[in-house]
Amino acid sequence: MDRYAEMQMFVRVVETGSISGAAERLEIAKSAVSRRLADLESRLGVQLLHRTTRRLSLTDSGRAFHERAQRILADLDEAEAAVSQAHGALKGRLRVALPLSFGLLHLAPLIEAFMSLHPDVEFDLDFNDRQIDLMQEGYDLAIRIARLPDSSLIARRLTSIRHMLCASPAYLKTHGTPTQPDDLRHHVCLAYSNLANPGLLRYQTPDGKAGSIQVPVKLHANNGDFLCRAALAGHGIILQPDFYLREALQSGRLVTLLNDHVWPESNVYAVYPPTRHLSSRVRAFVDFLAQGLAGAVAGDQHL
Repeated sequence: MDRYAEMQMFVRVVETGSISGAAERLEIAKSAVSRRLADLESRLGVQLLHRTTRRLSLTDSGRAFHERAQRILADLDEAEAAVSQAHGALKGRLRVALPLSFGLLHLAPLIEAFMSLHPDVEFDLDFNDRQIDLMQEGYDLAIRIARLPDSSLIARRLTSIRHMLCASPAYLKTHGTPTQPDDLRHHVCLAYSNLANPGLLRYQTPDGKAGSIQVPVKLHANNGDFLCRAALAGHGIILQPDFYLREALQSGRLVTLLNDHVWPESNVYAVYPPTRHLSSRVRAFVDFLAQGLAGAVAGDQHL
């Protein structure tokens, strides 16, 4: 077996987390993957994976080999793509993790447009709000809406998203309208549960001072669409990105609160592993998203 095929097999085992998953992706027998993995470890003279009945995990040697193998395979893909691009075509597979609601609303149309421009690019998309391990799970990049912590990943800011505090007219008729942030302590709040502290709201006062308040939370959920629906039904106050709220605010089914205060913005990032070369198809796709989001999301800032 040639070394390229060995590296490709090993990387697929790590990406999928199992020999059976790698076999399915490579379209070969599970026994063939097991045999080739054993042959690779024998040739290198080291154990690359810890095996249990439930999972596989990398040894220190396996982690080092996996990192280098990924880079070599990426370099080979880039070399082929560079030749193809020289003749006017982007080719290859893009595995992308996307946030669910924002992805369907703002990213799906851009992806469809990119596919039309570059029909030889294949997409494998995961619409999910969970945090993923790009290196471990084999993604080319992820789109994230967050304040990113320091990490070894590379992030490119694509656009920003404003947050708005709002509630339904029915809720306000029953519970009253808050006139200052401290009033929120006596209201029912709905919060996005993927945040480190969902009940902590930060803001800037009209005179420019930073403030924060810990509010009582009646409902936690990890999906903004659901929280928006709960607010529409009169269950409480939400602080959400404005792309969830545009239609409800325009129709009057939700009303903004404390408009003289400034609530934090979130940034949308394209995040990818630190490889020596960013593939031409990843680079072109990120550039395309940045250009498309600059117009699409900017339109939401004028609600």
